[in-house]
Amino acid sequence: MSNSKPYDVLIIGSGGAGLTLALKLADYANIAVLSKFELTEGSTFYAQGGISAVLDKEDSIESHIEDTLNAGAGLCNTDIVRLTVSYGKKSIDWLRSQGVEFTEEQTASGEKHLHLNREGGHSHRRIVHATDATGKAVSLSLINRAKEHPSINLLENHNVIDLITANKLGQSGCEVVGAYVLDTENHVVKAMSAKIVVLATGGASKVYLYSTNPHIATGDGIALAWRAGCRISNMEFMQFHPTCLYHPNARSFLISEAVRGEGAKLRLPDGRSFMQRYDAREELAPRDIVARAIDNEMKTHGVDCVYLDISHKPAEFVREHFPTIYQQCLTFGIDITSQPIPVVPAAHYTCGGVLVDSYARTDIPRLYAIGEVACTGLHGANRMASNSLLECLVFAERAAQDILKNLPTLPDTKINIPEWDESQVIDSDEEVVVSHNWDELRRFMWDYVGIVRTNKRLSRAMRRLELLKEEISEYYGNFRVTSDLLELRNLVIVAELIVRCAQQRKESRGLHYTQDYPELDNSQPAQNTILTPEKFKPAYALKFDEFEL
Repeated sequence: MSNSKPYDVLIIGSGGAGLTLALKLADYANIAVLSKFELTEGSTFYAQGGISAVLDKEDSIESHIEDTLNAGAGLCNTDIVRLTVSYGKKSIDWLRSQGVEFTEEQTASGEKHLHLNREGGHSHRRIVHATDATGKAVSLSLINRAKEHPSINLLENHNVIDLITANKLGQSGCEVVGAYVLDTENHVVKAMSAKIVVLATGGASKVYLYSTNPHIATGDGIALAWRAGCRISNMEFMQFHPTCLYHPNARSFLISEAVRGEGAKLRLPDGRSFMQRYDAREELAPRDIVARAIDNEMKTHGVDCVYLDISHKPAEFVREHFPTIYQQCLTFGIDITSQPIPVVPAAHYTCGGVLVDSYARTDIPRLYAIGEVACTGLHGANRMASNSLLECLVFAERAAQDILKNLPTLPDTKINIPEWDESQVIDSDEEVVVSHNWDELRRFMWDYVGIVRTNKRLSRAMRRLELLKEEISEYYGNFRVTSDLLELRNLVIVAELIVRCAQQRKESRGLHYTQDYPELDNSQPAQNTILTPEKFKPAYALKFDEFEL
């Protein structure tokens, strides 16, 4: 056991949201940024498409708002959408000041300006990008800046076990005071205290068998917040990206929506296109529509995949606009300048999460949540393409504003956190239990709680979850924690939250499609699905109208 020095701010997660917040606080606070594995092993690093922002004179804030609301299928918070979209240009300018080099193009008069892509759901070109590796450019720039700042402590291979709140220590109040953290490199558990704790852990798509996400996306922050007493919202809206590379040797490789934005067509194995039968926008329809269309065509025709074809474009255009995708596909023997790309839908983004207000505050005092882990009200029932990185930047900025306002008022005394007790546990002699349960969980979530759902499938999933929860709880109580065990413990909670939310929604809306209720329920205004833990303290209420543009 090791007790670390107290920090002003403990940020759990090293992606775009966490690092942006760290950099905005660094001149005023002592900060620790925890990364479960390497700093680059997050969804930000692997993001291809880009960041949506209104920069073209033909575009407008109102248009971006309207597109986002349309994609969100009636569940977006209009004020939050306006707030987020209004920060677009400011966010891009800040990233450029941090050294991010976005793709530019030259006009006929010789002037250079940012090249803008168009993606599904957008009525204009407004996607700022760094070729087709935007996340990598953003991630590396922010990591380099963070490494340069003496107030930011970057701690790799640190996996959070649980949040520590005052009431857990027998004190009055329910505010967060720190976390128990497994240092996987040195095999010790640390008690880390902080005045402020921020969840920036990303999403939960690895709860499914097939996912575009890196292996770290196990819903850790959502599970941590739920166990601590936060409300969780809209977990039924798990976004499946329509186009993940289908190849036996390819692991979770995404084919960016920008490929469809530049004219790629979805085709059946015999070459026929099909999106015109599902939506007038065809390949540029929102992701939920495209993913369901592909899923239906695969099941109808009994095929393992469909094909994304951009070979009708000039070869140089394809190589210039999509160099990463071109090279990656080439390693699998697919030349996308002359051949279609085999693709399938895969779990991609968690639209729900920890309920927060416009300053990223959770239900627990001093605990914030930013990025994919949070449910801000921006995405509603379906995230529009490239709004996610924008949300990371905007809510990191909003959280920074609130933290800097409140940090000077918080007490500076060191909190006495008890050591982690391992006296009653031993090293596991049956790790196969963890790997077997992990595999079983992800398979039945894919089969029963995937793109198309039914009441019967959801009930089957819940019965299996109850058994798994018992096994995992018993295992956790008897053996020393490992990173794999912590992820499995979190995943089973996230899976249950997804199923419970899905069972409560008696309609099909956005990303939640059920054959038992295939239509929208227009008999009343659309409602968010909010789950409340037993230990919830209703005296601390979030305020969703506290912001100025």
